[in-house]
Amino acid sequence: METSSTSSSCVSPISTTSSSSMTVSIDTVPPRSHPFWPVRGTGPRHACQTSYVRSLIPAAPLSVDAPVETGTFVRLDGEARLLDRDLIAGGSPWRLLRLPGGSRRVAQRWANGGVVRAGEGRFARTLIQQGLLHPLYRDELDIDDVDVVIPVRDDVASLHSLLTQLEGLHVTVVDDGSVHPGTLAECTQRFNVTLVRLEQSRGPGAARNRGVESTERPLLWFLDVDVALDNARDVLDRLAAQFADPLLGAIAPRVRGGAGSSIRDHFENRFGPLDMGPVSGLVVAGTRVSYLPSACLVVRRRAFADGFDETLLVGEDVDLVWRLGDQGWLVRYVADVVVTHRARGTWRNWWDQRVRYGASTSELARRHGARLAPLRVDVWTLLAWVSVLMRRPMIAARIVRVARHSLRDRLKDSTDDADHVSSEVVTKGMVGAGGPLARGIVRTYGPLVLLAALHPRLRRRALVVYALGTAWRWRHARVHASDVPLGVADDLAYATGVVRGAWHARSLQALTPNITRSSLSVRALLGIGEGD
Repeated sequence: METSSTSSSCVSPISTTSSSSMTVSIDTVPPRSHPFWPVRGTGPRHACQTSYVRSLIPAAPLSVDAPVETGTFVRLDGEARLLDRDLIAGGSPWRLLRLPGGSRRVAQRWANGGVVRAGEGRFARTLIQQGLLHPLYRDELDIDDVDVVIPVRDDVASLHSLLTQLEGLHVTVVDDGSVHPGTLAECTQRFNVTLVRLEQSRGPGAARNRGVESTERPLLWFLDVDVALDNARDVLDRLAAQFADPLLGAIAPRVRGGAGSSIRDHFENRFGPLDMGPVSGLVVAGTRVSYLPSACLVVRRRAFADGFDETLLVGEDVDLVWRLGDQGWLVRYVADVVVTHRARGTWRNWWDQRVRYGASTSELARRHGARLAPLRVDVWTLLAWVSVLMRRPMIAARIVRVARHSLRDRLKDSTDDADHVSSEVVTKGMVGAGGPLARGIVRTYGPLVLLAALHPRLRRRALVVYALGTAWRWRHARVHASDVPLGVADDLAYATGVVRGAWHARSLQALTPNITRSSLSVRALLGIGEGD
């Protein structure tokens, strides 16, 4: 965060969520990093533990009271897969759902996009809540329904550029203790926007809250001063239209680094810390899209309540998004809508930004517990990958085989091809866990892995883990030679921040992995009293 402006401050936590005839039996298999949990049950939930805001976010309407309206256009999630005669896999978090009756045919009709017909509203709502289905609304936006809130500190040039793009909208600028408030006031007067002045800088969360308090419209659009919008009205139209869903609490576009000529600019444009990736989806802690940055964030006022935790100078957006989810509000990420965010102007600021993101994990861990765990993995999945690393692949093969048979036995009475389903779920779950596991190790424990590489007996294994964990972030992107040292530096800065935050907080919570229990017993693995 540059001293000239109040910018987005997000963290990248690494973890690794009356009925019609069409209902869904939630017989679940947990996320891919937990392939051995029981079929029934959704696994542990880690509710928000924060007590730092003045009042709780209000609860969202009950999903059973909000079936999707007939005629709504919906599309099945791109990673959802229909298995056997009545199973669907995917969602946020990943799970296996049983679809009774004729609902499979409905899901197939929605695979490439379709409308919700009469009698399908509750079924559509159930899939939406699981992240398996995405509605697409195209309602016309009334600009009188939206207040734009921009926190800023002294960065008049960026404010002028942003306000030029926002002409015609209801804008409130919050001066977060600028050293030269007169110049900033002149800029706001030139564009005829509302100015709220804070005598002392209190951070981006507090500045946004003061801006909200001075407005009253039902939707709040938070923008950082260093965000650039090619077409502000189009961005707002496409995001705000989705609030036709009464359960939607917040939504954000993809935020990429701004284009530039330097090596740093090129890296930020493709691997910026605010970029949640090319795939849209539901935002749930510990999943593919774990949080949203507040650089460009639209929030329903009813859900916002007292808003950002003002005691958090970094990570306040992560905290808000997770508290919204805890109260039943849906939070959505739309990768097809893209805005840009200016990269840090110097290498020192670039490094410090990453360090601050890492340091914020300890304060967030106090509020959200195991959601901030650097690794979240099933004990047997971890053992399988450790055995591979230690050149004992037969142990891993045994774990996979027994887990597959265990799931097959639970599914055989209700599935035509239990062998195929169990193989798909367990095998892909095990293989899919390796990359995120290595990535989590490198992201938080990277310096320790490099130190281990100095030991002759550990060198090869440590370098394999580090190489896999570093390369995993680029699995969907074309990599340039300059990206490698910058990616390594990015991870090292973040890990340094995590350690620093833990030291200041006198807590190891943000450094402690969350190794979960499994329904797979030691007796089963050893073949004691179990058929193989």
